Amino acid sequence: MKDILREIDRLRLKRGWTEYELAKKSGLTQSTISGWYREKRIPTIATLDKVCIGLGITLSAFFAEGEDPVSLTPAQRALLDNWSALDENQQRIVMELLQNMGQLPKDWRKDSANRRNGSS
Repeated sequence: MKDILREIDRLRLKRGWTEYELAKKSGLTQSTISGWYREKRIPTIATLDKVCIGLGITLSAFFAEGEDPVSLTPAQRALLDNWSALDENQQRIVMELLQNMGQLPKDWRKDSANRRNGSS
C-alpha cells in the first residue's frame, strides 16, 4: 500500500511545487496540507481527490502501483469528462471521426487556411 503523504510529496516535488503552490492548485489552504505532515494525518478521499485534480491526475492514477500517474491537461480532462457522458453509439462515432482525422496530412490546417484565403 502506498504511503499517501510520501506520494503527494513525490508528485509535488516532481513538478517543482511548494506546499503553498499545491494548496493553491488544489483549492486547499497551506495549513491543511502542512497539518497532514505535522500531525501525521492522512487526507480524506474527498480532499485527496482535490489534491489529484490540482496535480492534474485522477484518483485512480494516484493509487496505481508501479507507474507514474499520467498527468492530464485541463483540455484532456474535459475531453475525458465529455467522453464519459456519451452513450456507446456516440463514442463509436467520435472514434471514427478521430481515426479519419488522423489520416489527414500533417499540414492540413495550413492547406485549409490557404484555400480560405485564396492562396495555394
